[in-house]
Amino acid sequence: MRADLEKVLFNESTILARLDELAEEITRDHEGKDLTAIVILHGGIILMADLLRRIQMPLRIESLGASSYHGGTESSGVVKLLGTGLPDVRGKHVLILDDILDTGRTLQLVKSKLLEGEAAGVKTCVLLSKKVIRAVEVNADYVGFEIEDEFVVGYGLDFDGRYRNLPFIGVLKESVISVGAAMPGIPIQTTP
Repeated sequence: MRADLEKVLFNESTILARLDELAEEITRDHEGKDLTAIVILHGGIILMADLLRRIQMPLRIESLGASSYHGGTESSGVVKLLGTGLPDVRGKHVLILDDILDTGRTLQLVKSKLLEGEAAGVKTCVLLSKKVIRAVEVNADYVGFEIEDEFVVGYGLDFDGRYRNLPFIGVLKESVISVGAAMPGIPIQTTP
């Protein structure tokens, strides 16, 4: 899989060191509050596992399915909430966890729905924030790393469902993206 990457942006030790810092900030900012962490699946699941084990306070964990890429390399512009609905957040402080902030549509939709559900407060944490003009005006409260407008995979981020299991974050080669885009539903042949 590594041969499918143009370059590695952040190795595993760099990511984990940054998560230590974010966990300290989140713990400090939510001291004494009833915190519920809601991970946006599937991309945020690795971030959730590694970050939440570092937060030094009791909390609840929920998940929410959302999709806007639908197998492509760019957001479709339409965010779909998947599954049975939102968890009950009435009176709770909520921390949304997601893999990447690019257009802002997913984060804005989820945050607004949670506020409609009468959450006491909603903060957001993303592993990556792209330096792009967003489709909607939204910023994350906690950001792991800022990146340029490149298509990245690993550490939960995927291309057509693949590469999430890489323990680092890298930029996918354009040639790999082209092959995958030309043959939707056909497994991508990767170099060993």
